[in-house]
Amino acid sequence: MALRSLRGAAAGLGSQIVTGLIRRAVRHLDTVLGFVAIGIVWEVGVRVTGVKAYLLPSIGAVGAALWDNRAQLAYHTAVTTGQVLLGFLAAVVGGVLISLAVFFFNPVRRIVMPVVVALQGIPKIALAPLFIVWFGYGLTSKVLMAFLFAFFPVVIATLGGLAGTPAHLIEHFRAVDASAATTFWRLRLPSALPAFIDGCKMAMPLAVIGAIVGEFVGSEAGLGNLILMANSSAKTDLLFAAIIVITVVSGALYGLIHLAGLRVWWRAL
Repeated sequence: MALRSLRGAAAGLGSQIVTGLIRRAVRHLDTVLGFVAIGIVWEVGVRVTGVKAYLLPSIGAVGAALWDNRAQLAYHTAVTTGQVLLGFLAAVVGGVLISLAVFFFNPVRRIVMPVVVALQGIPKIALAPLFIVWFGYGLTSKVLMAFLFAFFPVVIATLGGLAGTPAHLIEHFRAVDASAATTFWRLRLPSALPAFIDGCKMAMPLAVIGAIVGEFVGSEAGLGNLILMANSSAKTDLLFAAIIVITVVSGALYGLIHLAGLRVWWRAL
């Protein structure tokens, strides 16, 4: 009887999992159909217009390039992803620390915020050659580019979240004589988390762009480097394949942050 009950429970759990997966698939079916429609229009358009393959390859040729160069693409993807993650994590840590210092200390705000805003106003691509000169073609220059692209959204979003703490809740904490540390950990930090997550969502694709820009200017590996090599050898199908991989990587990293953000279900009132 116990074995039958266990089997029944396992079957019920399996049925729930399958049902959940089906519901999620149906929920995102319109998105999938949209990409399929783009692919069909692309393929038909290339065949009807007869455009040269070196100008615009067919979607089938791009798919073949993805498969034929899968080992090369996997290697360069790993290099770029590592650079992106390091730059993004540095931007998150640095952005949060700067935000806390700016929020709680007025002298720091007057000194640091103008520098942060001025740095944001500089075209980042103009700094990429300098980073190559200073730090070489290796990892450091690409991580710094990813950091610069991702830093500002984290700072602004975190500051907005801290400043958006409801005033009536702050007054409540003061009324119960809560310490500054308790107010921060129990009120300000939870209130700022949704805005912080939104800032990270904006920062992650920018970190990808920053790493790719750094690879364009000077690199030994990475998807940006692969795009340059494909372009110089007129392998447009491989170029499009690398672009698709970049898009998938960026979307996957964004999705991970989105999933983490689902854990932060509360919103400041």
